[in-house]
Amino acid sequence: MSNDGQHGKVALVTGAGSGIGRACAKKLLEHGYSVVLAGRRAPLLEALADEARQQGRDALAVPCDVGDAASVEALFDAIRTRYGRLDLLFNNAGRGAPAVDIDELSVEDWRAVVDTNLTGMFLCTRAAFGMMKKQSPRGGRIINNGSISAHAPRPFSIAYTATKHAVTGLTKTVSLDGRRYDIACGQLDIGNAETDLAERMARGVPQANGQIAVEPLMNVGHVADALLHMASLPLEANVQFMTVMATKMPFVGRG
Repeated sequence: MSNDGQHGKVALVTGAGSGIGRACAKKLLEHGYSVVLAGRRAPLLEALADEARQQGRDALAVPCDVGDAASVEALFDAIRTRYGRLDLLFNNAGRGAPAVDIDELSVEDWRAVVDTNLTGMFLCTRAAFGMMKKQSPRGGRIINNGSISAHAPRPFSIAYTATKHAVTGLTKTVSLDGRRYDIACGQLDIGNAETDLAERMARGVPQANGQIAVEPLMNVGHVADALLHMASLPLEANVQFMTVMATKMPFVGRG
């Protein structure tokens, strides 16, 4: 276990089975957190939990569909039973939709993105807020994965971009409403990180001018380091918004 003062703190990471969620969960485990691993793919969660236990760390795998209210309720029941409290929620679970014009996007695909990226974040935040305001010692921290799409869209991304813009409103509101209960809420806006999900960036993706271009990526470990910094602050301090991205990826200015 790390001796950096986080021993005994309990974190929940959604979408923990792969990519950014997996990297962040591993970083928290390395720094002494007990980590609840939530996601839809049970074998990936169990493999990560087994790896953590072999290293003498505390992880609990809980399969969960964040867009389903009953599934989220069962997740938080498991957290209460095992740990009795929650200090950190990283709302990371997310999904996209087919890259098509808005008139070609099915209502089913739209709703699937909204259910995961927005309703799922609401359900997990709602449950975490309820725990954090009642537990002793009171309070905790909620960090939302906003994405660079919370600021600027990619072509053909109406569902993903709309939900990520909405996440910013959720972050600001929870940050405000959480003050009276010592609940801090911030947002980590992540650019192209080297994960299976972002692999297509290295092959070339559509740009605003209609061209296809390869985009730079960063090591996903930088995302985990950014999350750890936000999580490690005392509750009287908060990183409200942080953007972490490959320095040369097209985002600032005109690309």
